Amino acid sequence: MLSLVAGYVDVVGFIALFGLFTAHVTGNFVMLGVALAHATGGVLAKLLALPVFALSVAATKIAVDAMQARGRPPLPPLLVTQGLLLAAFMLAGCLASPMASPDMPSAIATGMLGVAAMAIQNAQSRIVLTDHVPTTIMTGNSTQVIIDLVELRSASADKVAAAKNRLRKMVPAIAAFAAGAVSGAYAYVQASYWCLAVPILILLALAYSYRAGPAASLAGRQA
Repeated sequence: MLSLVAGYVDVVGFIALFGLFTAHVTGNFVMLGVALAHATGGVLAKLLALPVFALSVAATKIAVDAMQARGRPPLPPLLVTQGLLLAAFMLAGCLASPMASPDMPSAIATGMLGVAAMAIQNAQSRIVLTDHVPTTIMTGNSTQVIIDLVELRSASADKVAAAKNRLRKMVPAIAAFAAGAVSGAYAYVQASYWCLAVPILILLALAYSYRAGPAASLAGRQA
């Protein structure tokens, strides 16, 4: 479900905010080049995305360290915080619409809320859900899937078993990300920023599920 959230939010931000990536934040370097080459605007938002992302990741790491030092599971609060930031992203977008330019202060502020929300998900993949497949950037996952498909030809039973195990994790994550991107695009066309209510509810449901169940309850929901 987290991969679906990432694909959904990323495509909504891209469509609504003139080509701004919220989850795949380094993609903004490419879009920055496009904006500079074609004078399309949105340069400031794409420049600000990286420091906002970096600060949000750093804040997430500090918060996780503090919670772990107190013996508290960090994942539920992270999911709730991400959901709240997405709610702020949704409301800011609704209030600022229609956005005539990517350089409007309201458009930039809206975009940075989305970047901050997805920075939490990027960080939690590295520092909390370390045994799970990355949920926000599919390039590495896609590369590994192709490698593992080739690995299935190996004469080594151990290598084949390891490849199959990785494929069972990565293929659903990639499929969920793609499904999120398609559904997010359609939902934005139908409901504008209000469509972000879907990933918000997913995150809150995952947070509740994690608190109610064992520590491994999200293992099957990372897709």
